[in-house]
Amino acid sequence: MKLVQIAFVVLVLLINLASPLNTLADEVTDGSKYPNYLVGQKIVWLYKPRANSSNVQRIVVEVVKLGSKKVLVRVRKKNNEFVDRWVNPDKLENP
Repeated sequence: MKLVQIAFVVLVLLINLASPLNTLADEVTDGSKYPNYLVGQKIVWLYKPRANSSNVQRIVVEVVKLGSKKVLVRVRKKNNEFVDRWVNPDKLENP
């Protein structure tokens, strides 16, 4: 009886450990969802500092990864460091 209980607990733990792997499958590797963007491509991010701001800044960014809903872009800061941000593809455009 104890062996069945231990096997059940191990099975439940394995299922719980395998469930986060489904979120990794959300990434699109072939880029079919966003045919206009390629990894490594330089594009323009239409950035608004605040949601209610009317000022839209055009920032040149590099595409790092294409997700199922957003695009990961790399932004260069003034001190030559890089910051990665997930951006809605509606706020991106080709130069």
